[in-house]
Amino acid sequence: MAVVKVIGAVFKIPLQHFIGEYGMGLFNVAYNFYGPIFSLATAGFPVAVSRLVSENASLGRWNHVRQVKSVAGPLFLGFGILGAVGMTLFAPVYCERIIGTEHAIFPMLALVPAILFACWGAAYRGYYEGLRNMGPTAVSEVIEAAIKLCLGLGLAYFVMRRGMAEYQESGTVFGLLAGGEDQAGLLTLALAAAGAVLGVTAGSFGAALYLSIRWRLKGDGVGLRARRQAPPAGRWRDTAKALLKITGPVAAGSIAMNAAGLIDATFLQSRIAHIIETAPGRLLAAYEGMIPAMYLEHHETVPTFLYGCYTLAMTLYLLVPALTQAIGMSALPAVTEAWARRDRPQLKERMESVLSVTALVCAPAGLGLTALAEPIASLLYGGGSAPIVAGVLLTLGPASLFAAMNTPVSSMLQAAGRADLPVKLLAVAMALKIGVNWYLCAIPEINLRGAGMGTLACYLFLAAAQLYCLRKVTGVKLSFKRLFLKPLICGALCGCGAWGAYRGMAALGLGNGAAVGAAIVCGGIIYIFGLLLTRGIPKKDLIMLPKGQKIAKTLEKRGWM
Repeated sequence: MAVVKVIGAVFKIPLQHFIGEYGMGLFNVAYNFYGPIFSLATAGFPVAVSRLVSENASLGRWNHVRQVKSVAGPLFLGFGILGAVGMTLFAPVYCERIIGTEHAIFPMLALVPAILFACWGAAYRGYYEGLRNMGPTAVSEVIEAAIKLCLGLGLAYFVMRRGMAEYQESGTVFGLLAGGEDQAGLLTLALAAAGAVLGVTAGSFGAALYLSIRWRLKGDGVGLRARRQAPPAGRWRDTAKALLKITGPVAAGSIAMNAAGLIDATFLQSRIAHIIETAPGRLLAAYEGMIPAMYLEHHETVPTFLYGCYTLAMTLYLLVPALTQAIGMSALPAVTEAWARRDRPQLKERMESVLSVTALVCAPAGLGLTALAEPIASLLYGGGSAPIVAGVLLTLGPASLFAAMNTPVSSMLQAAGRADLPVKLLAVAMALKIGVNWYLCAIPEINLRGAGMGTLACYLFLAAAQLYCLRKVTGVKLSFKRLFLKPLICGALCGCGAWGAYRGMAALGLGNGAAVGAAIVCGGIIYIFGLLLTRGIPKKDLIMLPKGQKIAKTLEKRGWM
């Protein structure tokens, strides 16, 4: 996951320089429309398969395990076909009538095949994860990200160079008539965004192809002797029912979780368009000198430009929840096994390990992102949009802490047989987000930041509610002080230290890049020392790390553990 996110950053940062904020707005309109379906294929479906496989494997029912895989394949492919048809039919309506951005149709249609490929690979990913083998999923995701990087950036760069050159020669952009130079520029940006999206589609195909070939060459490691000694598998029909019973609420939860991006894509642009119609002066005054002249001359493009700035902030914000997504995927089979065996001591140990690692990882990342919002935005994106991005990050940084808790806690609720609870709580959280977005985003002085505040309110409620439900469902008493308070205090010290270090380095005349790097290192050191002084790293979690036994012994000798 860490490698994938680094590749993703390497993809999106140059892409922003190629296609600008307007092009990024179009790219993310398509991606967020596709997001709920993509999440269903990459998170919802694999979770359902993983839970059934893990449960049967823990009881030695290997023929049942294999049958889950054979049932999931055609079932998920059918969902993929329905999703692709639905997206194709609804995309024109969404672009023209709901968000009023016709150019978004190009990248949206370029993503349609990715739904099929993602559903194709979902059964393989869930099957291996259920057997607690995360390797195939990891390799497939790196392959997917690498193809997206190379092909997506290559196509976007080619389209940007070729589109305007063709317009200068013939007055068309890839054969499409353009009404003027500005319109040709906007059309070229839309087609370049579609080229970048084609890289995403190709990456999904490459990942699914790898998983399919790996299955044929290496299988799953379950021997023929183990299957012969296991009880025979049940009926195909019964397995399909069991799979759908889990898939339904898990899928609804995955869709609701990713609906946050779709809510932002829809309401943010429509509410800013309302401001442009009713009070353009107040809105534009807040961004004086930050919006390029081309968009100021065509006010209908301002909502998409500002939404593109918001998505640049979201790219950084999503890095924090992504760090814990892998923890959640790993937690599901581990907690399911302990729950199925009714081993309460092991259940408590595994739950606390998941929550402890989640808090330790996301606290410094989220609070550090908040503290260094402006210098990081300037370093990565530059130009006039950096202050816009930084303003949004001030609310998205704290929100990332609570969003990072979602996947691990949801996975543990699903493992405990309450997959319905994350769905119900998400529905309330999304309703809260819609209400906050609708009200705040229409205020000219708040606009973009209203969506960040909506995200913060949404995930703050969701984190608190899910943790409460987890404690009630499992009956496991969690030490919130040890698990969360110490990492939060140390994370706050990390953020303050990083901010102070950056200011000091900048005052000494150090360049922005070097000052940001030094500030991050300084914040990390402060965080580690803070954890050691407060004994915030449990020994059992430290031992799990490479060389963890030696590190633990050294810390014990110094009285830090």
